[in-house]
Parts: sequence; structure tokens; C-alpha cells
Amino acid sequence: MSQAPKISKSALLTAEHLSWCTDGNLILDDISFAVEQGSFTGILGPNGAGKSSLLRCLYRFIKPEQGRVSVNSHDIWQLNANDYAKNVAVVLQETPSHFNLTVHDVVALGLIPHKGIFARANKADDEKIIQAIAQVGLAHKDQQNFEHLSGGEKQRALIARAIVQSPRLLIMDEPTSHLDVRYQIQIMELAKSLDITVIASFHDLNLASAMCDNLLVLNQGKLVCQGTPAQVLTKETLSEVFGVCADISEHHQHKVPHISYYYGYIPDEHEHEKGEGHV
Repeated sequence: MSQAPKISKSALLTAEHLSWCTDGNLILDDISFAVEQGSFTGILGPNGAGKSSLLRCLYRFIKPEQGRVSVNSHDIWQLNANDYAKNVAVVLQETPSHFNLTVHDVVALGLIPHKGIFARANKADDEKIIQAIAQVGLAHKDQQNFEHLSGGEKQRALIARAIVQSPRLLIMDEPTSHLDVRYQIQIMELAKSLDITVIASFHDLNLASAMCDNLLVLNQGKLVCQGTPAQVLTKETLSEVFGVCADISEHHQHKVPHISYYYGYIPDEHEHEKGEGHV
């Protein structure tokens, strides 16, 4: 497999030749891709592949040593904080501590890029906040302390905050990694329903297949393949990148690839050397 960058002039986000090192280790190695407006893009890869590091470059937590990230044709590092936040919202796997803030207060934080920290919300703002909370199914917990919510409820509240923020792009870094199956599905279906561009990293390949229009697969810091779930989720990819043996069938509901894993398979040395080993 090899990287085949496709940089579209109409893309909402483009990443061109991104490289990033830490402590002398190359974490991201010459990564290029484009994300089209309105699409849902999933980032896959084994632990240590560089998924979170790539997303951190996209939401300006770290600055790549080489390369460029653009949103709506603007270099993200040339935008001030407010202009960037008007374009990009972020939901992470570890929910932040908001101490004594209510759900309403946390969701209202999405107004900051548009009104500033100390500006008061007006009636239209309050209506927007209430509507966003209702949209994520938390209207009955509007005045509850954010810290008292379950993990799935916290993620929904943060998505409501993103709705109020009104970005063009939502970035999610493994937001379902600590949730049970029900909430994993709910959170991703909610993100998909927002009618904005989404980039999210996944551990669950079947969930990514069901939710995403396009997939990017990282391995050892390189973008090794990209395309639709049908193009990317192949036996070869599962073997060479994830080291597993599986069958690929069509999901009866979504008509997308569905992975059925084999268990207890121990590869011989010859297969492992060819990159075909499974665990």
C-alpha cells in the first residue's frame, strides 16, 4: 500500500506534507490529504500510528515541523484564535473538568468565539443554547452539574457546545473510546446528523465503516491508504496494518464493509515476515 494524496481546491480542509517529530522520533511522516465540505472522514490506525498527533496538528495543539494545514484555503496558523474557533470545534476523548458549571453553562461556552468571554448572552443566544441542548437529548438535564453526567452525556453536552459554536468543521479525537456500545453509536450518529464536516479518529473499524464517507489509515506515522470504506477496509489492510485475520462482508443495513475477526490464529514466521501475520 502507498500514500496517494488527493488535494482538492474545493476541499474545506487540506493537509499538505505534514511532518512532526518529538524527542528525535518521527511521529508524522509527510502526510497529505483533503477533506471535502460536508463529508465525514474517519482516521484509523493501530496504537501509536499517529492518529492523535495528526488531529492535534489539525486543531493547533501542536505545530508541525513541516507542511501546512488550511481551512477554507487559509493557513490555520495565520488565523487568530477567534477566527479559528469560528471555523473549527473540537471534542476530545477526555472530557474537560468544568467544576460547578451546569450543562447550560458549558454549552454556552460555544458563544465565546462570537461574543467574547465576558459578553452576556441575549435572548437569541439563550434560544440557541436551549435548542442545541434539546438536539442532543439533554433538555431534562439543562441545569444539572456537568460533572455529574455520565460519560456519554458529557460527550453529548460537548457536541451541543460545538453546535452553538457553529463551526464549519468538527474534529473528534476518539470520543467514544470510554463509552459503552449504545453511546458509541449514539455519539457518532449525532455527529453525523449535524450536517457539518466531521473528522474523527476511531478504534472500532466497524463503527467507522458504518459512519464515514472516507477513511484515512495511518501506520507508523505514514498515511498508507485512503478512500471509501469499501476501498480501504480490505483483508490486506487489516493484515498489514492491524495484524489481524478477518472476513469482510456487506452489512445488511448500511451496505458497507463489515469485519468479522478470527480468533486464536497464530501466524507462522514466514507469514509474519511478509506482513501477513495475525494476532
